[in-house]
Amino acid sequence: MLSVIDLRGTDGDLDQLLPAPLVPGEAVAEPVADIIEAVRQSGDSALRELTLRFDGVDIENPRVLPEQISDALARTSKELLHSLEVAYDRIVAYHAHEFVQPTTFDDGDITVQPLVIPVERAGCYAPGGRARYPSSVLMCVAPARVAGVQDIVLCVPPNADGIIDDVTLAAAAVAGVKEIYAVGGAQAIAAMALGTDSIPKVDVIVGPGNSYVAEAKRQLAGTVGVASAFAGPSEIVVVADETTPPALAAIDLMVQAEHGPDGLAWLITWDQEVAAAIDTALVHLVDESPRKADLLATMQKSGICVLVDSAEDAMSVSNHVAPEHLELLVENYDELLAKVSAAGAVFCGVNAPASLGDYAVGPNHVLPTNRSARFSSALRADDFVRHIHVVQVEPSGFERLAPTVIALAQAEGLPAHADSIAMRLHDQ
Repeated sequence: MLSVIDLRGTDGDLDQLLPAPLVPGEAVAEPVADIIEAVRQSGDSALRELTLRFDGVDIENPRVLPEQISDALARTSKELLHSLEVAYDRIVAYHAHEFVQPTTFDDGDITVQPLVIPVERAGCYAPGGRARYPSSVLMCVAPARVAGVQDIVLCVPPNADGIIDDVTLAAAAVAGVKEIYAVGGAQAIAAMALGTDSIPKVDVIVGPGNSYVAEAKRQLAGTVGVASAFAGPSEIVVVADETTPPALAAIDLMVQAEHGPDGLAWLITWDQEVAAAIDTALVHLVDESPRKADLLATMQKSGICVLVDSAEDAMSVSNHVAPEHLELLVENYDELLAKVSAAGAVFCGVNAPASLGDYAVGPNHVLPTNRSARFSSALRADDFVRHIHVVQVEPSGFERLAPTVIALAQAEGLPAHADSIAMRLHDQ
């Protein structure tokens, strides 16, 4: 099932030896630009037409009514509601712990005070279509709440009946979201970024999505704040050795692959027998899965087994791929962990599958994809705030720095900068 790339005995450029990553938005840039322009020009009427075209339902007003949320809560089982609450509380607790306010820099006569101010409105996107993602609702809303955002907007694609499913609305209710719209895809991103009659524009947009959603965020970055991660189709790399249970490696490859055909599922090992055993287990599990079609589509396109000479080579390949999820499904994972330099999140050993992180460990599951883990990180509370520094200077501090500033300003050929200091020196 997995396509095999045998790197054993090679010492070449990984860019040449491994498949090139998908260029973000390359195939959808033009249609996404058309969607954004339609929303810019026609607002809600464009949303209605695009929702009919892409989701197959005609919705006059995308805003979800409060009674619809209440009804969804009432139809959700107590057990499932409890699970949503446990997950949300853990996510909030983690992000609150992570969100430590910086302290004031003070060297006596000069102080720089950090002023951390949350954005006023945050837009959260939860995917739909092949599956429902209440977990993405919790993951996007929790850090925004921790950051202190007052108005949180949620956009979710409607189902075939023109509504949002109960568990997604229940998750929104657990997280305290009241402003919800049944609109998805690039048009949802455009609506939140540009504003329409029914959807007031937001300051920041977060959340995972397909290539259209990711490309819309890329095109609208600057008009609206967008987390630096390219949170596109899901990815996983599993590193395995002779201690790895084949069935567990296989099911963990399936975990991300079942999201759809644009994902990435890679196995890296230095043991050919391990690779064969995992592939056999994968064939069996995929054949029995109710999401077999999605799994096969992903595996045929980007299900890959990379054979290498050593554990060190395995980590070189993994760092080159810079996967969204990296599982070190080996006994002595500490040795490999020390060699990780690029990954969205790392899961160590048999008791830490990526699926645990997808729901309830606490850290965010909105992670960088498409090799953007080389320069960006998971969604966090800091993505919802602005950092403003407030400078206060005593006369002695001004006199201490004045010569330095004058010298630098003169060196750069900016006399007004130098004069703004010199004039103050003369007045003191």
